[in-house]
Amino acid sequence: MLKIQVKILCHVLGKITGINLPGGNGIRIDTAIYEGYTIPPNYDSMIAKIIVHGQNRNEAISKMKRALEELVIDGVDTNADFLFKIIKNPNFIRGYFDTSFLEEEMRNK
Repeated sequence: MLKIQVKILCHVLGKITGINLPGGNGIRIDTAIYEGYTIPPNYDSMIAKIIVHGQNRNEAISKMKRALEELVIDGVDTNADFLFKIIKNPNFIRGYFDTSFLEEEMRNK
């Protein structure tokens, strides 16, 4: 089994006006947010964590892609779109990444 997890971060305070959390076999969501929840001024920027389990890397990546596609958090700005770009990046999928990945691969993409 292989596990991949991402942290959904909120960039600004606001009220969650709509939400759809992904689910299914091998997908877990850790969160306390709900529709109508207002992120308080002394908030932790991590509003959710998505954890997926797959038999191998490709299956785990596929599940994370689906989870991020299904995720909807309206009313606040999050990093979900950026995480989706990472998880579908060909070099990430192939396992060709290091500490310079974000700077080299994700700049202006």
